[in-house]
Amino acid sequence: MKVGNKHYRTIWEDENKPGIIQVIDQRWLPHKFIIESLKSVDGVVKAIKEMHVRGAPLVGITAAYGIYISAIEAQQKKGYKKHILESVEKIKSTRPTAKNLFWAIDEMLSSISNLDDIDEIIRATRAKAEELAEKDISDCKSIGEYGFKIIENIYINKKGSGVESYAPTVNILTHCNAGWLATVDYGTALAPIYIAHERGIKLHVWVDETRPRNQGAKLTAWELGENGIPHILIVDNAGGHLMQKGMVDLVLVGSDRTTAAGDVANKIGTYLKALAAYDNNIPFYVALPSSTIDWEIEKGENIPIEERNPDEVRYVDGLYKNEIVNILIPPETSPALNYAFDVTPARLVTGLITERGICKANKVSIAKLFPDKIRK
Repeated sequence: MKVGNKHYRTIWEDENKPGIIQVIDQRWLPHKFIIESLKSVDGVVKAIKEMHVRGAPLVGITAAYGIYISAIEAQQKKGYKKHILESVEKIKSTRPTAKNLFWAIDEMLSSISNLDDIDEIIRATRAKAEELAEKDISDCKSIGEYGFKIIENIYINKKGSGVESYAPTVNILTHCNAGWLATVDYGTALAPIYIAHERGIKLHVWVDETRPRNQGAKLTAWELGENGIPHILIVDNAGGHLMQKGMVDLVLVGSDRTTAAGDVANKIGTYLKALAAYDNNIPFYVALPSSTIDWEIEKGENIPIEERNPDEVRYVDGLYKNEIVNILIPPETSPALNYAFDVTPARLVTGLITERGICKANKVSIAKLFPDKIRK
């Protein structure tokens, strides 16, 4: 995607300083565009845990680069394999719900399982991290192409209905941020929207603010604005009302972990959107790369749900007199509970949009699309 007229990935290695990984620090968006350099494993851990980077696919790639950094650090250690494994455990502890994190770590460890020379390990981890980053870009582009067909069909049907006989608008509701900023490039749930916009389909996006961290208001609205896509920000609880009024044609969301039977863990509040969509007969699609699917579990109740700092609920940050400030909302003594995700049962999901195509949210359909991923 582009910021201004310049193309950016969300994560890359500094071309002048090998071993330094650069990321867009998303805490400052949309008001400030700041590039952060990650120089240590501890820096990577902090960036993931405190959500300098976020979105399951990007978390996974950041973890991969973190293991590359740990290999560089290990040159100075007596037991370099021990240091790498200790780094892995640190990184694993950052975001328990995001399946991509654990997938990326397994991919990285597999790439060096037969290596003993530290220089070879460094080269292998660097190459593997970049390979996984490129795969994420390719997967997200494919998700965009498959998801585009859904938007295109809605557009064609509206055009043929006579309700909007000329230049109909496809109205899409999304939740949280599943765009370019949540991946290395393109995005998951926003990828079909970008492609549809590029191909001339008239569309409009309802952007959930997504409390408590406001990723919709801060990130999705910013992304769409940068790409010239019409959108309107709404409070999280307005989605059901819009659906009742016939103002939503499609709900598109991402996922942080999806079971092998199609239950979907995504940003808190997704379940309520799925219920409203189901009640109003509106298609509800989840866009995700297969690295987000947990092939070991089938029931959503077994997905670990991250519980974050209550202060994310109690405080809100925003721009005031050109400075970003934190504001306390409730009484100072009021406690808060902050679940980061909820689980949408597969029965409420119209379909899963993946890099291999679209399937129903059930075990048989998913397995048919990914026969190589099923344990024999």
